[in-house]
Amino acid sequence: MVNVLDNESLTTLTVDLGDRSYPIFIGASLIDNRDYLVPYLKGESALIVSNETVAPLYLDRLSHAVSGIRTSHLILKDGEQYKSLDTVNEIFTHLLQNRFDRQSTLIALGGGVVGDIVGFAAACYQRGINFIQVPTTLLAQVDSSVGGKTGVNHALGKNMIGAFFQPSCVVADTGTLNTLEDRQLSAGLAEVIKYGLIGDLEFFEWIESNIASVLERDTEALTIAIERSCRNKASVVAADEREGGIRALLNLGHTFGHAIETAMGYGNWLHGEAVAAGTCMAARLSRRMGWLTEADVERIVDLFERARLPTTPPKEIGPMKFMGLMSVDKKVMDSVLHLVLLKRIGEAVVTSEFDTQTLESCVREG
Repeated sequence: MVNVLDNESLTTLTVDLGDRSYPIFIGASLIDNRDYLVPYLKGESALIVSNETVAPLYLDRLSHAVSGIRTSHLILKDGEQYKSLDTVNEIFTHLLQNRFDRQSTLIALGGGVVGDIVGFAAACYQRGINFIQVPTTLLAQVDSSVGGKTGVNHALGKNMIGAFFQPSCVVADTGTLNTLEDRQLSAGLAEVIKYGLIGDLEFFEWIESNIASVLERDTEALTIAIERSCRNKASVVAADEREGGIRALLNLGHTFGHAIETAMGYGNWLHGEAVAAGTCMAARLSRRMGWLTEADVERIVDLFERARLPTTPPKEIGPMKFMGLMSVDKKVMDSVLHLVLLKRIGEAVVTSEFDTQTLESCVREG
């Protein structure tokens, strides 16, 4: 469901989950507008959680927008390596020391790491309290802030500890992307491209034609990319909230990508960079399955390269280690690894019908 609000520069989408439905607001300067925040607070207390990179830029503005209730803030260290149970415990300690109750709200101000940590803390604190997502990176705005996947990493696997827990709203202020470093912008494009590959050929073709404008931070191009990505994700989440079926398609490239992130040490490869390389690996395996043509693979790789993203995994991860890390992925069911592969550009499938030797060869060759 898509509605354009009175302000022509603002779009809202709805994640349709019945009585747990919530809006995604997309537009400029939303971080300053209490109309898209205050109605989604619960109770008289809010804790804004951000990190040391984002807080100096946006914490004061967000705090002013929600003024009128008891508000405090907690600033975390920045980086995927801090997406851990220890960091979640920092949030619990602050909440308890400051006597936040079940009628309180957590507000996540930052990228995907902050959003995942805060969402997991909200799911656990007193068995669940209200939370709001205010994503400030492209990757978070198009993917991780939407859909209720929350959690933290373990030394043995990415995102292995978590919960499905939906926010009360998502406020995607496109203006925050103006302060995003180029590497982070490119990382977000990995997830944007993913939506085209798995089920929206028209969007994939749009990205091919407009990738330069997005990289140049053209406002209209960025807004279209965010809106179309969120529309795709909202539709999938509404149909399959807890990943029992089609939602698994959103994991294209992620099994390979998570192995890269874990092997290289969290934070050394950005999530989007690992997903980009992983998606190219999935495309090459799809070609070996006879589904994609060599021209299809070249087209996919070319788009990721134009997005300034890696298209092969780091050579220092040996095949045995890579396969071992993939074997503890969440998409292993009854000891069988399932992967998201491409039948064609614009159509993905979850399958275990690949030969292990073929997969090993694909991993070895990147």
